[in-house]
Amino acid sequence: MSLTELLNQGLLEISAALGRREVSAVELATAYLDRIDQAQPELNAFITVDRKHTLQEAALADEMRVASPDLPWVGIPIAQKDLFCAKGWRTTAGSRMLENFISPYDAHVVEQLNRQGFVTLGRANMDEFAMGSSNENSFFGPVKNPWDLTRVPGGSSGGSAAAVAAGLAPAATGTDTGGSIRQPAAWCGISGIKPTYGRVSRYGMIAYASSLDQAGMFARSAQDLALLMDVISGHDPRDATSVNRQDAPCSHGLHQPIRGLRVGIPKQWFGKGLSDGVKAVVESAIQELLALGCEGVEIDLPMSEQAIPAYYVIAPAEASSNLSRFDGVRFGHRAAQYKDLGELYEHSRGEGFGPEVKRRILMGSYVLSHGYYDAYYLQAQRVRRLIANDFERAFERCDVIAGPVAPTTAFPLGSFGADPVQMYLADLYTIPVNLAGLPALSVPAGFDHGLPVGLQLIGPWWEETRLLQMAHAFQTATDWHTKRPASYSGVTQ
Repeated sequence: MSLTELLNQGLLEISAALGRREVSAVELATAYLDRIDQAQPELNAFITVDRKHTLQEAALADEMRVASPDLPWVGIPIAQKDLFCAKGWRTTAGSRMLENFISPYDAHVVEQLNRQGFVTLGRANMDEFAMGSSNENSFFGPVKNPWDLTRVPGGSSGGSAAAVAAGLAPAATGTDTGGSIRQPAAWCGISGIKPTYGRVSRYGMIAYASSLDQAGMFARSAQDLALLMDVISGHDPRDATSVNRQDAPCSHGLHQPIRGLRVGIPKQWFGKGLSDGVKAVVESAIQELLALGCEGVEIDLPMSEQAIPAYYVIAPAEASSNLSRFDGVRFGHRAAQYKDLGELYEHSRGEGFGPEVKRRILMGSYVLSHGYYDAYYLQAQRVRRLIANDFERAFERCDVIAGPVAPTTAFPLGSFGADPVQMYLADLYTIPVNLAGLPALSVPAGFDHGLPVGLQLIGPWWEETRLLQMAHAFQTATDWHTKRPASYSGVTQ
């Protein structure tokens, strides 16, 4: 297999080639870096690429593979969302506020990947502080969708998704607060997983909404996602929300048959608001699951329509608290002109934060203010509990829930600049999962007018293995996940 062919393979194939010494980690990293250099002017998928740093990591990986031949992932390149602190790397969160911040430590996810010998290719572009559904809110410019450069890749992890879709990395990290892994995975035609809240440590992941944020992964296939989940999962005492459980590895049982599993189909998710093209693709994908021996069951999620208003009370409230630390004093952007401490705060935050971040801070401060806390924030938390109750009742009747990821395919860049509330509706089917803390994933399911459509699979708490098992069975029976963006003029051919 040639090096060009190898770059388009999955993790097992790349690992095998490294193990047979057909290619070195340095050669592999160099080839991917060359692809990134070629694609970056068009896609803008990365904020920071440091060739020298990456090749140093790759050289150490080559030494590590000789010393520890039993570690299968040594030398595998990966892109890191620029929300994870990584020692020695610029970590910006897509914001001017952290434009020149060099992290002094590694996030838990980065530590776990480093221990296994993964090589960081660069820091993937993202919506500022993970706030957005299109990756247009980055201080470093918007990311383009490899399938159509006039369209968004989805957000906030759009750089990670675009990099994997365009063949610039075999896998990438991401974060999901309201759909920020599943939505860009769907719109870029790749696979992405959001784990159960608490399964993956949030230590070193710059916080947006602490009760909703969860780290996850992008890859080309469910099989690769399972392998990556085994690496990043696990208890971390530095994160108070990290749950100490002894679960079997996600990759175990991946090839088990799915015959007899009950697939829940939410009746509220296939009516008004869902485009005809996306609906047809998702329904066809569900029929494929039924053909594989699953049983379809209609389920009721009546509180789903309340998820977006509840989310846009809870998430901004938590964001307004989390982002208060960025004040121009201890670290981050500091204004050049100010007369006193008050002006230092005002000017530094005014210059450092973009419009969407300011909007959410203002919303969050408002709902937490005296006289509105009970009326808005506590009420939203009650709605959150009702949404979780809906899912609990649904899982008494089914094993996995299947439905759309987003109401439409990727929209053109600039579509909602004047009306951000309309963009919030893109998370209609993903936000309920975060409010309930459930695991979910997106896998490619087909196309609507040449643009990818994702199938969302949702499971009960801690049932990532079941989700990945069903996704792998679907991908074994179909070839949607093997499709590459022919309209992209860059690097995958």
